[in-house]
Amino acid sequence: MGEVKVHGIFAGPFNKRVELALKLKGVKYEYIEEDRSNKSDELVNYNPIYKQVLVLVHNGKPICESIIILEYIDDTWESNTIPLLPKHPYQRSIARFLAKLIDEKCHQLMGAMYKVCDGKGEEKEKGCDETLEVLKYLDNELQNKKFFGGDHIGFIDIVASYIALWFGAIQEAIGMELLTKQKFPRLSKWIDEFLCCRIVKENFPNREVLVPLYKAQFEAATQKASS
Repeated sequence: MGEVKVHGIFAGPFNKRVELALKLKGVKYEYIEEDRSNKSDELVNYNPIYKQVLVLVHNGKPICESIIILEYIDDTWESNTIPLLPKHPYQRSIARFLAKLIDEKCHQLMGAMYKVCDGKGEEKEKGCDETLEVLKYLDNELQNKKFFGGDHIGFIDIVASYIALWFGAIQEAIGMELLTKQKFPRLSKWIDEFLCCRIVKENFPNREVLVPLYKAQFEAATQKASS
């Protein structure tokens, strides 16, 4: 099906979504590491509007935005293994809705966690409340399912992978416990199931690598806010 390249950044949650989807589909690809402070000419040409990762290039044609790329992968390699999206139109629409919502909430979660880390009093409390609201929603969505997509990792699970790994690393980095088994049993069980999958373990970064990165990032943000 032609040459496939992924332009991403080290341990980036959005390019890891795409890489996981390609792995699940059995698609070979070339990963190209980008430097945010010194972006390649290729990246700028492929994504002239935002000039940033993530970009998938298939047969010389670029596709941007992780959710759009995931759908492209599912459609292009439709016959490869289990589909990422449900076949039924209504179920597909629900999956798209949830994925978009989770994607938006990922950005909100990061902003909320900055408030938790940097804020004081009301600001910090607001950050905690925003974060807990998102986690409660996701916990309710799982019900008794193994994965958001049912018995197998699917579209929503891939989009929610940020919650499974990166959010936990952020929690540890700032020394907070918002996502616990006691408060969110279904979501916690899903995280365990997802991270224990062989293909995820083989292709996702280790939490031990992410925690120091986020700790340094939040410490720098805190110092900047106080100066």
